[in-house]
Amino acid sequence: MAPVLSAHPQVTATLVLLLSVLSLAAGGKLLVTYVDGSPWFTMREVLDSLRQKGHEIVVVAPEINIHIKPMKNVVMKMYPVPFTQEEMDGNLHAFLQDLFEEASFVERFVKGYQGLKKISDLILSNCAHLLSNTELLRYLEESKFDAILTDPALPCGPILAEHLSVPSVFFLRGIPCGLDFDATQCPNPPSYVPRGFTDLTDRMNFLQRVKNLVFDTPNYFLCDFVLQPYAKLASEFLQRDVTLPDLLRKASIWLMRSDFVLDYPRPLMPNMIFIGGMNCAHKKLPQGIYRPYRLREHPPAGEEFNL
Repeated sequence: MAPVLSAHPQVTATLVLLLSVLSLAAGGKLLVTYVDGSPWFTMREVLDSLRQKGHEIVVVAPEINIHIKPMKNVVMKMYPVPFTQEEMDGNLHAFLQDLFEEASFVERFVKGYQGLKKISDLILSNCAHLLSNTELLRYLEESKFDAILTDPALPCGPILAEHLSVPSVFFLRGIPCGLDFDATQCPNPPSYVPRGFTDLTDRMNFLQRVKNLVFDTPNYFLCDFVLQPYAKLASEFLQRDVTLPDLLRKASIWLMRSDFVLDYPRPLMPNMIFIGGMNCAHKKLPQGIYRPYRLREHPPAGEEFNL
């Protein structure tokens, strides 16, 4: 065999390349941190697909949660938190009820602020108890994960990724206060980028731009009491001064659960990938109920789709 390889260097190079590809195709070890609420439904589908491809998955979540339940062939590491399921469910239901209650704008704003503050305090407490659980942290440190999959809207995942020195994959719809724009250095001027709940497009007149700027103002207050406490927690845990943009900026890949069809075209960085289709049910349409048009092609004037 050796004489054959030495006589045919191309064969040797081909074998080395194939072995390298096989090593890359081996399943990795993935850490998934607390992503509760509706994002967990989409995350669950992703984890099931990754598990079928041979990846080893460890999910870390608080014992008290909304939707996270054990999954087949997925290691679940649960940690205790200082509140009950009834307390968490009660705060969540009260917050949602206040949002849809008929009242003046000021009353709804005050109640919404108070309810969001209670919920954010519970989530921050979740993170603090995870980072103070020395036994669980020791297990995570010794497990030698290849990457961490998390939603940076809850910054506990990025903090843990920095502590473990592993690449982070962000799986998100968006982050309040435009922190995802700051971290990725994507343009986000209120003169051109419409804010949520404004019903505006990227083409605005002067008054619409003023409205867009006004709607953006509450985000700065939101950051102060919802997200900034994580910067203090991260600085204490990592034993150095850090900011949230510093942590988010280190993400290897941003998987954005959105699409230009749902939002609007905007500049992206090379490591940002839109996966808006993840939020859609995987169903095939019956043949013949619609007539597709090519991408960027519009139907002739006066003609409608045959739905």
